[in-house]
This record gives sequence, structure tokens and C-alpha cells, in this order.
Amino acid sequence: MIAQELSVGEVARRSGVAVSALHFYERKGLIRSLRTAGNQRRFARDVLRRLAVIRVAQRVGLPLEAVATAFAALPENKTPTKAEWAKMSALWRSELDQRIAQLLLLRDQLTDCIGCGCLSLKRCRLTNPDDALGDQGDGAQRWG
Repeated sequence: MIAQELSVGEVARRSGVAVSALHFYERKGLIRSLRTAGNQRRFARDVLRRLAVIRVAQRVGLPLEAVATAFAALPENKTPTKAEWAKMSALWRSELDQRIAQLLLLRDQLTDCIGCGCLSLKRCRLTNPDDALGDQGDGAQRWG
């Protein structure tokens, strides 16, 4: 084995990602492996960085499709440079900024909501923000 290549077991151990998840990510096109003459998977070392990005993206709620789109900006046959990683991460900046704003709003409104006692989905700013149909009355407005 070439020193730059890792077996599936080594990748799983070093990344903390289950082998089954590695196979799943490979089927989704998020990572790729080469095959030895004996048909064993071998991964380039940069797969560890890609796996770290996948795990962080999942923790913040980004779908795997967003990861795949971002990874499409990276070169396939070489380890991405710092500038290439920065270009990829810029694709997520506005979406992450929106998520942060939503979480901050939720945090601030949740504090106000605890113990408010409104018990009204019509009035609740958390479950029914900016409800245009609520002006038409209680209950489902699109049914019937």
C-alpha cells in the first residue's frame, strides 16, 4: 500500500465514522476510493478532511446535498489547497448566517414564551410566525 492511501478500517478509526457510513458517503459521491488489485478500498488521506467537513455540516443541519454541491467546487484528483477549501466554505456562509439568525431569534423568543400561557397557535410567535392565513380565523383555512 502506498503511504498516502488509507484502508477503509484506517479511515473509520481515524475519522470516527463507521465503515457503513463510509460506504454510504461513497455511494452518495461525497468521498471516493480507489480499488487495489484485490478489490480492496483505498482512500487518499484528504478523505479525512472531507469526512470532518461532512460531520460538522451534519451537526449544524446542512443536508448532504449541500455538502455534495460544495464538494463539487473542490478538485477531484488532488488534495484541495487552503484557498480551495475557503472557496468551498464560502458557499455555506449565507445559509449559515441565516441559520444563526433563526437560532438567535428562537432563543430570544423562547425566553419570552416560557410561562406566557397563551396556549394559542394563532397568537404564538414560535409556532405561527407571520401567519397570513391566521387573519381569516382559527382552524385550517385551506381545507373545505
